[in-house]
Amino acid sequence: MTRRLIATAIAFAVTFASTAVSAQEGDTRAPAAVEEEADTPAAQRVYQPVNFDQQQDLENILYLDLSTGERVAIRLMPDWAPNHVERIKTLARQGFYDGVIFHRVIDGFMAQTGDPTGTGQGGSPLPDLKKEFNPMPHVRGTVSMARAASEDSANSQFFIVFYPRFGLDKKYTNFGRVIGNMAAVDAIERGEPPQNPTRILQASVAADGKPQRFPAPTAPVAGPAISIDQLNNSASD
Repeated sequence: MTRRLIATAIAFAVTFASTAVSAQEGDTRAPAAVEEEADTPAAQRVYQPVNFDQQQDLENILYLDLSTGERVAIRLMPDWAPNHVERIKTLARQGFYDGVIFHRVIDGFMAQTGDPTGTGQGGSPLPDLKKEFNPMPHVRGTVSMARAASEDSANSQFFIVFYPRFGLDKKYTNFGRVIGNMAAVDAIERGEPPQNPTRILQASVAADGKPQRFPAPTAPVAGPAISIDQLNNSASD
């Protein structure tokens, strides 16, 4: 009987020591704490809020100079979608968006651009992007990446939301917000495509310091030629 008790005690001691070594090599918390964490949802990260100060972090502000003579400022959020933000800045610096129209503009919904063909079927020569869906809501002024049926098909097209559309959350990559001149976005010509589409004359990163590009002045319409005799006759009358 005594030998059996001693053997049981030794077995218990070996098991306890083995558990302690295992804890030191991996997670040092009590097994109960590990099990409790395993039952909880994935760790919820805190996303950075939008900075509306146009004097700060100029590397992550995108300017859109529109054919209406307006400049729109967009805060890019690499914390939300780093690869999408990098793509937008790369294309802007290449001049890819210069001259591109807003080809799909739905009243009460959004304005879409970024297709050099103006058809909604085009994109850049760069490879498509993997999705970076995040929980940030599609509120008024949200700038989000357009895509085809595949979740990993975003390339160059993006859209700006006129009014909240929470049904898009976690289905499209939200990567920024309009922080200046939303009124100019509201004024973008509607249509699919519009008859007289609004264009991006120039897209630029604020840190690059490019001056705003304005539409070319419209040449005055020439009236009918008036002869000297007609002027004299008019004066005599």
